[in-house]
Amino acid sequence: MPTVIASDIDGTLLRSDRTVSDRTRAAVTAVEDAGMTFVLVTGRPPRWLAPVRDQMAHRGLAICANGALVMDLETEEVVTVNAFDPEDGLEVIDAIRSLSDGFGFGVEWPTGFAHESSYPRGVRQSEMVPNTKSDVTDDREFFEHPVIKILVRAEGHHMEHLAAQAVELTRGKATVTYSDLELLEISAAGVSKASALEAFVAQRDGAPEHVVAFGDMPNDLPMLRWAGSSVAVANAHPLVLDAADRTTASNDEDGVALVLEELAGA
Repeated sequence: MPTVIASDIDGTLLRSDRTVSDRTRAAVTAVEDAGMTFVLVTGRPPRWLAPVRDQMAHRGLAICANGALVMDLETEEVVTVNAFDPEDGLEVIDAIRSLSDGFGFGVEWPTGFAHESSYPRGVRQSEMVPNTKSDVTDDREFFEHPVIKILVRAEGHHMEHLAAQAVELTRGKATVTYSDLELLEISAAGVSKASALEAFVAQRDGAPEHVVAFGDMPNDLPMLRWAGSSVAVANAHPLVLDAADRTTASNDEDGVALVLEELAGA
């Protein structure tokens, strides 16, 4: 019987309309009532968690920004931050810029966002975010606050190939992944959903074999490979479907809830 259940949010726990179904809410409650810990593990920054937290009335900890930050959902306080060393971050940006002059760069701060003018306006509603800097002209401006994630908007590029190039260029300085079709997401070296989940589980005297993890995109792969049991939703990226121990129904068919109901029943 697992003691920790870790789930990605977008494309996994949430339906395509960005809602948490009644069935999923009930299933999460059921596994928690059975003594298991349920934790959200997401690429989202803290400012994007409120709608999910409110739908689920969830008040535990959430692992955010692909493992770079842990947030207390009840107090909305940041508990842990794993940010870039500024010099390492600047080297990473320089390395990625060498691949193309058509990229748009942005960064996530623990409580804000910054991007250069070439970063597409309106992407993830960036212009509506408090503490946003939208006219960065010098990369050092990105590091006015701790940078928990570097974002590279790469329209028209083959993302798996681009990510492989970025890994080679930034080896030892960063962790590179991607979670949608045209966005590289780059964290500090050693920071991933897996590293943060491992620390979370260790604090509870657990081990990988005590964990069931759910995901759908390449940024979930480290977590899925680390967990004792991994589950892909049917709509997952092919790499995730290949890596997971089992596949459940899609996010729109309450795939996570189906497995949680099994676990609660067991």
